[in-house]
Amino acid sequence: MYKTAIIIIDGAADYRIDELGGKTPLEYACKPCTDYLSQFATCGLVKTIPDGMTPESDTAILSILSYDPRIYLKGRSPLEAASMGLEMREADTAFRCNLVNITESRNNYEDKIITDHSADDISTEEADILIKFLHEKFGGEKRRFYTGVSYRHCMLWENCPEYKKFKPPHDILNKRIGDYLPEDGGYLRLMRESYDLLNNHPVNIKRRENNKKPANSIWLWSPGTKTVLPDFKTKYNFDGTVIAAVDLVKGIGICAGMQTVKVPGATGNFNTNYKGKGEAAIQAFENGKDLAFVHIEAPDECGHQGNVREKSTSIELIDKNIIEPVYKYLDKNYDNFKILIMPDHPTPLSIRTHTGEPVPFLYYNKREHINSGINIFCEPEIKEKSKIFIEDGSRLLDLIFA
Repeated sequence: MYKTAIIIIDGAADYRIDELGGKTPLEYACKPCTDYLSQFATCGLVKTIPDGMTPESDTAILSILSYDPRIYLKGRSPLEAASMGLEMREADTAFRCNLVNITESRNNYEDKIITDHSADDISTEEADILIKFLHEKFGGEKRRFYTGVSYRHCMLWENCPEYKKFKPPHDILNKRIGDYLPEDGGYLRLMRESYDLLNNHPVNIKRRENNKKPANSIWLWSPGTKTVLPDFKTKYNFDGTVIAAVDLVKGIGICAGMQTVKVPGATGNFNTNYKGKGEAAIQAFENGKDLAFVHIEAPDECGHQGNVREKSTSIELIDKNIIEPVYKYLDKNYDNFKILIMPDHPTPLSIRTHTGEPVPFLYYNKREHINSGINIFCEPEIKEKSKIFIEDGSRLLDLIFA
């Protein structure tokens, strides 16, 4: 059995940016190993978001792992609940429960504006205090709040009211929230009252003193019921490990029957343990795993924040600390291995949210050195020089493993 590394640089795909000299972040970033591999790899574009579906990571990552999201996607939150080790009851609905920052200057909750979907990258330790506080106030046997990572948390609600209108907070930055709040079924009350409870909580008072935005409201979104996926090893005969900081990606791995690894210092933000993720991938191969699926959230978070320099820098750090050491390890120790490198979806800095456009991919097979004609792994070059386009992202692994 040969070894395979799949490295997902979340949200790295983008548009040309004036601040980067008219280049995209992938084009601008100094990433010598990735660009070297692209010269001898199959490069092309792949559509990971089916037409009519919301461009989110749950949709895209399911596609990349060969699970057609039109069939298997039951909502983002059940996948995150699985990663957190939560047992969903048959009547449970899971909700993503973001801690967000909203403006304090407007009296009516509906008139407030989300300024930061991540509450200024709140730490998990601070968030845990706030989520447990909310469970004391709102929770019980039917409705339970659970701490995740940083701003990303989960609420399980048994026999919840009907839900219709929910919007991801990163899609409505700097907009009046009243235009995007869920239709009231108890959800709006929870969100409105969370502001009254959190705005002057001691955690947030201290955050203001430290010049950080307070996590002064929850934002509920992406409801869904329990997810069941076919076993990945049965499907492909690959024993895989998922290395990720965010619960969504780990949850997909767990539902697919794959091992997941917790990397110390992996945050899902720009300031994450890049080196530790590369080392974890190598350790997975050392432990006999056939496949290491490595997901890095940093470029996506930088895109949501509109941080041009950090987005390109995160791509450079991924190349240096993950892609290069993994490639060198495999090249030294195995005669036969494959590497797939790609974003899951674009997160353009200009709009600070996801789009469903096709993304570039790089598929390197040590036994099939080819002259791709590609010198830089980036959107403009691949669009210009490659004729390969995979319309159904859930077929990508079938082609690679064939």
